[in-house]
Amino acid sequence: MAHPDLLTLLLADARLPVAGHTQSGTLEGAVMAGLGAADVPSYLRTRLRGVTRVEAGTALAARRAVLDRTPLADVETAWAARTVAPAVRSASRVQARTLLRLCAQVWPDAAAPLQAVPGASRAVALGAVAAGLGIGAEALARLVAYDDVQTVCAAALKLLPLDPAAVTGWVVDALPLVEDLVTATAGVAEPDDIPAVGVPQIEVWAQAHARTTRRLFRA
Repeated sequence: MAHPDLLTLLLADARLPVAGHTQSGTLEGAVMAGLGAADVPSYLRTRLRGVTRVEAGTALAARRAVLDRTPLADVETAWAARTVAPAVRSASRVQARTLLRLCAQVWPDAAAPLQAVPGASRAVALGAVAAGLGIGAEALARLVAYDDVQTVCAAALKLLPLDPAAVTGWVVDALPLVEDLVTATAGVAEPDDIPAVGVPQIEVWAQAHARTTRRLFRA
């Protein structure tokens, strides 16, 4: 097995075929509703304090469940209770299926615990796989948060007239908030510990986006 740091970098690589390029972190729905380029940094901050914090906490709880041999299904239930929008749940499960197809070929032992949770969310799948690969809790939370920031920023370049260097600056500016998220979720060990933070406007945009047939991104 490769060093966990290298495996974390691999999982964070946008070139990995895990459907990340099909996602915008609901940015496309927000842009359709009138969100402009100047609003994207605040959108990133809002996600990191809300949606992404739930995702990171879920991944940490799933990692711990695999290590402690407790039911992963309880983590999935807790995630679903905190993820109100059906469109967000659906998109997450599509991403999880793609991740599991990859892991079944590359790291089958790490993916094995997910057989007990058909239709798992991406956060649960990622947490379970991280446990099997020896990725630590902080590295996992950092991976979830960084991936979310990059997903939104990569989508922004396709949806809005932007300078790529300026968008890279947005990523850099978001990194301290990524570390805040890591600190905030560090103590998550049980399903009940997963943060319950809702962002109703993002959920509304996600639902509206799911209904349109004219879009670039799955979600």
